[in-house]
Amino acid sequence: MTPTEIEATLREAFGTCDAIGYPLEAVQKQVLLQALLGELQSSEAAGGSAEGAGEADLANPLDDLTFEERQILLHFIQNQNRENSSWKAQLLNDWLHNRDSGKMQVLRQRYGLQWLEKIQPSHIAVYADELTNLKVGDRIEVSNRLWEWVQNDDSSNQEWFVCTVIHLSEAATEGDDGEQGDDRPPTSCTVQFENGMEYAIQGIYEWNRYNWRWVKEGNTPSG
Repeated sequence: MTPTEIEATLREAFGTCDAIGYPLEAVQKQVLLQALLGELQSSEAAGGSAEGAGEADLANPLDDLTFEERQILLHFIQNQNRENSSWKAQLLNDWLHNRDSGKMQVLRQRYGLQWLEKIQPSHIAVYADELTNLKVGDRIEVSNRLWEWVQNDDSSNQEWFVCTVIHLSEAATEGDDGEQGDDRPPTSCTVQFENGMEYAIQGIYEWNRYNWRWVKEGNTPSG
């Protein structure tokens, strides 16, 4: 059975229990889900060769994601860590209670809980630089989505331009209630392109995080 089939089967079973007047508690549902997923993972491991299993251990599940999807996942993990909460437990609880997981909902449905369960801290660490805060002088690439209408799923019309961060500033907070996390003020960033033109980017870590990326070594202009 695939994770999707497991989810469908469990939902049907949970619904039947509710219908006959014997609803399961959230903890019971969680135990059942973890047991079934664990059994599925064990079966798959037993069915594969030792060589194949070794290759699977080396694979990073985050490699399967697009840059935008990885950003969604990494920021979700970062926010949960900031709140001293387990990101996997949060997604599992959302699933058990049929709650929407926000931006993570698409990833949850597309890749399944089994795939998410494979992600380990070592996998996340490989992409830790994508969450590192910017500083003046950093070289980044920005997408033409910032100033042109390019649909999110149309990568053929997306272009990237190398630039340098020349200014960073946080917006002033009005009516700040002192809470941390997602209530922190957005950060604006001014960059300078190779031709000397400057451009201000609002919400560089928030709504525009998917429109910039770190310059890869091979993309850095020589001279």
